[in-house]
Amino acid sequence: MSNYSTISLPKKVKEILEKDKGESDWGEYLMKLYREASEKRRREAFEKLRKILSEEDLKRILEESETFRKEFTIE
Repeated sequence: MSNYSTISLPKKVKEILEKDKGESDWGEYLMKLYREASEKRRREAFEKLRKILSEEDLKRILEESETFRKEFTIE
């Protein structure tokens, strides 16, 4: 059984993506796009939280997180 798969998409989309990917193979290119999109979503979520939470809220979350890491054990 092959470790590869085929994805159907409109020709115009493939043409655009092929130009952007350059010499990269499809696997590398698509993983790069995935990582960039994931990072962007994380950054946006973080910025949204920064706007919602006060400086005091952020400090308390950090302190509670550090306490949890120090005290949490699996037996």
